Amino acid sequence: MRHSRVINHLGRTSSHRKSMLSNMAASLIMHKRITTTTAKAKALRTYVEPILTRSKEDSTHSRREVFSFLKDKKAVAELFREISPKIAERHGGYTRILKTGNRIGDNAEMCILELVDYNEAMLGGGESTKAKTTRRRKSTPKKKAEGAEKAAETVAEKAGETTKKTEAPAEEKAQEEEK
Repeated sequence: MRHSRVINHLGRTSSHRKSMLSNMAASLIMHKRITTTTAKAKALRTYVEPILTRSKEDSTHSRREVFSFLKDKKAVAELFREISPKIAERHGGYTRILKTGNRIGDNAEMCILELVDYNEAMLGGGESTKAKTTRRRKSTPKKKAEGAEKAAETVAEKAGETTKKTEAPAEEKAQEEEK
């Protein structure tokens, strides 16, 4: 039975798997997005999310802990300098997996693993940078007062519809006679 067997070994030895995940995590931090198989992306997500959580606190201890996982000075510097201030308000869920189809050679399911706060297309900051404006006339205080008077008249008409109905035909006759 397969109870409590959570880790995906990815067909590799322990040392090979650890170094592969370390290299992939460093690449993800440096490039903000990598293309890989879905199985590796899911394994990498469980590896890199705790690292990103540790990076929120910029101390010597947390830098050393992160370095023990990444083993790349440039990636650690990039993580603490650029990424951690951007993800400071986020409570987990730092990565996103976008499935892209199958690889031609071996039909492996491929995907893109990216940092959530760095995808400009999904954040909406790509094309629609200018503010939307509506085309309508600007209302002046005089027009606002007239609009308020008309609204008051309509309320009064609805309240006293019975009196207006009897007066309306008499007014129409008077207007016709003037013509």
